[in-house]
Amino acid sequence: MSKSTSDWSTGDSNGMSHHSSSNGGDTPEIPEYVAPDVANREEKAVTHTKILLLFVLLLAVSGAAAATYIVMEEEQNNDFADAFAGLAKEVQTVSQQKVDQIFRALDAYALFISSQAREDGNSSWPFVTVRDYSKKSEKIVELFGFKRPAINFCLLVEEDEKEEFASFAIATAPGWYQDSLDNEGNKYTVDELMKLTIPFVHEYNYTDNYKPIPTQRTGSVLPSLQRYPVEPEILGLVTTNYDFFAITEIADLFQVSSLTFGPTLGFTQLIDYSEGPTYGQWVIDSQIVQPITENGEIVGILWLRLPWREFFDNLNVDGLFGMIAVIRSSCDIGVGAVVDTANEISFSIDASGAVYLGQFDAHDKQYDDHLVSRMILDNDLDEDRLAAGHCIHKLTLDLYPTKELQETFHTIEPVAYTSVVVAIFAFTSLVFLLYDYSVRRRQRKFMERIVKQDQIVSNVFPTAIRDRLYESGQKGSDQEGLLGTLGGGPGGGGAPLADLFPETTIAFADIAGFTAWASAREPAQVFILLETIYGGFDKQAYRHNVFK
Repeated sequence: MSKSTSDWSTGDSNGMSHHSSSNGGDTPEIPEYVAPDVANREEKAVTHTKILLLFVLLLAVSGAAAATYIVMEEEQNNDFADAFAGLAKEVQTVSQQKVDQIFRALDAYALFISSQAREDGNSSWPFVTVRDYSKKSEKIVELFGFKRPAINFCLLVEEDEKEEFASFAIATAPGWYQDSLDNEGNKYTVDELMKLTIPFVHEYNYTDNYKPIPTQRTGSVLPSLQRYPVEPEILGLVTTNYDFFAITEIADLFQVSSLTFGPTLGFTQLIDYSEGPTYGQWVIDSQIVQPITENGEIVGILWLRLPWREFFDNLNVDGLFGMIAVIRSSCDIGVGAVVDTANEISFSIDASGAVYLGQFDAHDKQYDDHLVSRMILDNDLDEDRLAAGHCIHKLTLDLYPTKELQETFHTIEPVAYTSVVVAIFAFTSLVFLLYDYSVRRRQRKFMERIVKQDQIVSNVFPTAIRDRLYESGQKGSDQEGLLGTLGGGPGGGGAPLADLFPETTIAFADIAGFTAWASAREPAQVFILLETIYGGFDKQAYRHNVFK
């Protein structure tokens, strides 16, 4: 039944080794064998390595994309911060220059009025009028750029002079009314203005529909004589003979000026006369009291309304847009007493102009770090000379950007550059995947050859011999292929795979009539017969646990 393993192995290996080592003619070279399980393990390891590589690449590109976006975004934020800081400093410089210009102009105007009174010679304070008041005041306010200014010329009148001064104001009013109407060209007439003129020094009863009543103040009064523009205010009132001391804020400012002999600025709530979103509404504006002196004594004042909205509208700064302006005072805004609250007013500034926001800090807190602050008014006066409860306003202009301004500096560059980085990664990954696909395709073809080779070897050799051939093929150093390890002989390259079996049985069998039968049959039929016989021998050998 069985044949010696040494005979089987030696006999077949010589022939096949010779076949394997033959390099001439058309006989193909058998490739070096690789066990399928080894190849599968290696393929899994390579797959894991590639996944790890892709993950590392993904992390790298994510980091690079995030870094690119952050750097570009930070660059835009820096550009925004630098641009705003430069614009804000320009606004503050122009604002400070404009405030200084207003104070210098009022001081020069007060000196002119005092000089004119001395030149006239035939007039004495407080019975003094300013010639061409409308024209001179108009030139002053043109320097400021205000559309609806208000400048009042007021005289300091002692109590025993009130009636005489009121009569003087009524007597001189038609003349300067006409001069003002001729210069300003408004719709009123002198007679209409005279009908609105109160013939006594007065104030208004705000609880009785602004009814004029004699001034309730004892002692000196501060009635208005001339006003620019002459046109009545929005309430239909003229200011001739109106006692400005009736306004507490102005009385306080006058007290400060009487000690410092300099201009004093304060705040008050007034109706917005200028065209804009707050027209006709109560807003917080500033008022300036400029003293007029004669022989070291204050004889009158120039009162100027400083409309901050128009102030910011006429800064003439290129690119002024998207900004919150907060005017902070060292004193309480509106009453002149030192308190800890209500000391700021806010405006928004953009291309369409300035808008009054209210008596609070209106900036967005996220822009606290972008604050640009500068003092625009410092009277540099000794406050120790002031009476208790009075304060000298020192103004600081704080500027903050808005979201709208920041958005003008935001472009698609961070997204674009980040997209380029991602696109490069995607392209690189695509090339990698295409290359991997090509390699895997070649590996699949190689594996198919290995599988076929394994099937052939398994069919030709017993299992034990096949496994030993695998081991010899993997350990061999001469790289002559799988079948080159079968044994000696020309090209054998090593010792043959031969084992000694002391107990061996050899069976000789002959198929009677096989030659004649086979010659009359198809090769496939002959093969099926032999395969069936050999298979039967194999089953019997396996059944009896013998090596065939």
